[in-house]
Amino acid sequence: MKLDFGAFEGAAATRGSSQPFIAHVSGETDPLTDVLLCAPHHLAPVPCCAVTRHSIESGFETSAGQAIRQHRALIAALERHGIACHHLPASPNQPDMCFTRDVGVATPWGMVALNPAMPHRRGEVDALLTAFARMNIPARRIDAGTLEGGDICVARDGLLLLGLSGERSSPAGIAQFAEPFRAAGWDVLICPFHADHLHLDTIFCMVDRDQAIGCIELLDPAFVRAVNDRGIAILPVPAASSATLGCNILALGDRCILASSGDPFVGRALREASYRVETVDISQFAACGGGIHCLTQPLRRVQAR
Repeated sequence: MKLDFGAFEGAAATRGSSQPFIAHVSGETDPLTDVLLCAPHHLAPVPCCAVTRHSIESGFETSAGQAIRQHRALIAALERHGIACHHLPASPNQPDMCFTRDVGVATPWGMVALNPAMPHRRGEVDALLTAFARMNIPARRIDAGTLEGGDICVARDGLLLLGLSGERSSPAGIAQFAEPFRAAGWDVLICPFHADHLHLDTIFCMVDRDQAIGCIELLDPAFVRAVNDRGIAILPVPAASSATLGCNILALGDRCILASSGDPFVGRALREASYRVETVDISQFAACGGGIHCLTQPLRRVQAR
């Protein structure tokens, strides 16, 4: 059976025997229908970013029971909105595996398995591809440089935004991922930022087709201008919302947002802008450097008209 990968034609891919589930996302805020999550059975703070180093220095230790309860509450919130939740089995010795966003991204041409920079996360990609084979989800794999999903924003049809801190996602990984988008005529914008902020999605997230939230003072001014020039307004939130993972939200579509209950600014700002906001306690995950956006890997969104 020959699968059509469009601009990914010829790329290595996992292939099922029949009726593959074709992942598809062409807009970060289109209505979400399917998402991949992983239970936090092995969650622990790894001192590989500023947030987790601070947590460790402050004496933080994960509570397995609390983390599982918070993760189940996130799943319940997604299911209340009619979103199908698919589950990646947790693997021992993979403390960050619940942050499924960073190892795989759905695109208009199917699923892409990524190449994390941190050595302790690379085994997650093999586990993801094994799960995709079981779920019959075709995927291609990034094999040049490094690339993590928190630095990828398939903003809307025709516009791809990528973060480049110089630590997690490399120019080579970004170039390989962006190649099919550019070949299809998409506009590609790259946002450089300080590595202390880990990923682009801790300081910038789309909330609607023509609006985002962002920690403006932490974003590259040229990137802000370029985004504004393309008709996207950035709703400003304080720089502190990066450290709390409050800016790290999930758009469900139709101006409905899942946000962290631990951030005092983002939910209020979004409600004042007429978004419907549901908050979830993710304090265990925020202390380990990840938020709601990090915990969810969209597999399919229905393109809004």
